[in-house]
Amino acid sequence: MKKYVAVSLLVCSFMFAFAGLAGAAEKLIVIITPAHSNPFFKTAADTSEAKAKELGYATRVYVHDDDANKQNEFFDIAIADKASAIILDNAGADATISAVRKAKDAGIPTFLVDREINETGTAAAQIVSNNFQGAQLVAEAFVNAMGETGEYVELLGLESDTNAGVRSQGFHDVIDQYPDMKMTAQQSASWSQPEAFSKMESIIQANPNIKGVICGNDTMAMGASAALKAAGKNDVIVAGFDGSNDVRDAILAGDILATGLQPIARIAEMAVEQADQYIKSGSTGQSEKQLVDCVLITKDNAANVDNFSLK
Repeated sequence: MKKYVAVSLLVCSFMFAFAGLAGAAEKLIVIITPAHSNPFFKTAADTSEAKAKELGYATRVYVHDDDANKQNEFFDIAIADKASAIILDNAGADATISAVRKAKDAGIPTFLVDREINETGTAAAQIVSNNFQGAQLVAEAFVNAMGETGEYVELLGLESDTNAGVRSQGFHDVIDQYPDMKMTAQQSASWSQPEAFSKMESIIQANPNIKGVICGNDTMAMGASAALKAAGKNDVIVAGFDGSNDVRDAILAGDILATGLQPIARIAEMAVEQADQYIKSGSTGQSEKQLVDCVLITKDNAANVDNFSLK
């Protein structure tokens, strides 16, 4: 009888231990980003997922396609699934606030990467690249390559994304100091390579003497570069922002001048690490708003770039 009781207690202890492990494994981190067709957002999602799994969490990954309504639906799913945290590259600085508040009210902290929202005290963390600093670096390289003179074009990102405005401000903080630099066109291409190609085709026809194009991200820089090549304008200077492998290769080939690398892989890891800390202790131990400096990428160091990291 004693032996039976001892065995039963041992079995029960194993069952409780297993149940504890199962409970830990069931903790869920939800990751929501824009479309993975953009390698920047794919890197953010893939890196977040890998780090969360490494730390023992289940994951679900969703794509909002810069649609705030779709993003809101994913927040509802995360709340219904009792997620432990949400990692978010958001679909609008204003449109996202209500979703993050809703998650907070449900006891689920949101950790923003790449894009901020226009409110503090709602998200657990907002970890973004220092877009202004990075844009200044790119603009300095652009002005030098232009010889401080000539007509240029600027392609802007999504108007709903605060990064688009901040990068443009950083560009002009430098460029506007040079009176012989003349901006002849400024249009949004919505972070899109096909849209940038189409916009540049029209801009080239209206502005045949442009000497340079400065772009708010790398996908637009690739689209602009392709349009210029198609028009036989191989000597026009193009600069981007992000640090993608595509632009790395274009820089090494001499097709694009420079980009500002924002280390999204490290930012995504930081978000998950802080989510893990918050889940375990109720605090990240960090301030809500956190800036990570960018690095200028040119032909000198482009060979060391891989997936938005400088090796």
